[in-house]
Amino acid sequence: MRNILIFLLILVFSQCSTNQGGEDQDTGKLNHSPERNPVDVIVLKETDFSKELVSNGKLIALRKSILRFRISEELEYLAYKNGDKVYKGQVIARLFRFNQEQELEKAEFQIQKAEVEYKDVIVLMGYNSGNKQPPENIVKSAKIRSGLLDAMNSLETAKFNYNSTILKAPFTGVIANLKHKVHDVVSPGEEFCTLIDESAFEVEFSVLETELKEIELRKEVKIIPFINDEIVYGKVCEINPVVEENGMIRVKAVIKNTGMLMEGMNVEVLLETRVPDRLVVPKSAVVLRQNQEVLFVYKNGQAFWTYVQTEFENSNSYTVQAHPDKGGTLAPGDTVIISGNLNLAHESEVIIK
Repeated sequence: MRNILIFLLILVFSQCSTNQGGEDQDTGKLNHSPERNPVDVIVLKETDFSKELVSNGKLIALRKSILRFRISEELEYLAYKNGDKVYKGQVIARLFRFNQEQELEKAEFQIQKAEVEYKDVIVLMGYNSGNKQPPENIVKSAKIRSGLLDAMNSLETAKFNYNSTILKAPFTGVIANLKHKVHDVVSPGEEFCTLIDESAFEVEFSVLETELKEIELRKEVKIIPFINDEIVYGKVCEINPVVEENGMIRVKAVIKNTGMLMEGMNVEVLLETRVPDRLVVPKSAVVLRQNQEVLFVYKNGQAFWTYVQTEFENSNSYTVQAHPDKGGTLAPGDTVIISGNLNLAHESEVIIK
């Protein structure tokens, strides 16, 4: 009896599994439909195209000065460090100046002494305070004989050396390339620091001689630093009238600092030229098939590929036209697929997202 019950249970479960499998198969047959690829589209129209000339350049401050001391002494005072802003006329650093102060006092005393001698010489030459001014040749001779001329030269030198112990900012800017510290001995003519006016920069870049026709003075340029995507606008200020050996021409543009730019920074330079009446598509619309440029035109739920030629390009778009040797057409009003086209074939079934 127990064996009969087990047999009946196995028979029931086997029948249920068979029914379920049949229902799944029937349902699958009923729900089967061709796969449609989801795509994005645009409608073609003629419009102006921003053709871009792309180059790389480097920023150079319009005003930059390497500051030096003219004498050798120990550094006594330093007011700033690299990156600090300093205003015109402010003292950046000062040397130990005891010797220069002594020389200045000595020169001033020699002037006083020589002036007394000068007056005595004038009197001996037959002139006194009651007479009119002596002739120029007499004055010069008296200055030489009294030592006043030498004393005046010594005073000027002493003043120059005294003032040379102080380094002041010739214009407003930021400190760079400062390597000295207090108590260092500074040599005359040695580079002490660099003062950079960061309010405006020149960017120097090169273009091909064939591209020169698209550049003119005061033409607007876009400057994009490599460190971020900030766009800064400037204008062409200089075109060097020489074609270099590699066929390049050097061009400069001037830009104002927005706060992110630095001396020596590498940037991308874009110059735009408007080209009228072109069919423009995003770069994503053009794909390669058999090493040929192709885009897909949407018609009634299907994608039809069309061989094209790209004429101009910028950072995100192409201008296109139907390839004259491959048949096919392309005209304003056509619906072009711009995404989901990487794996499409001719006459693929598609659906617009």
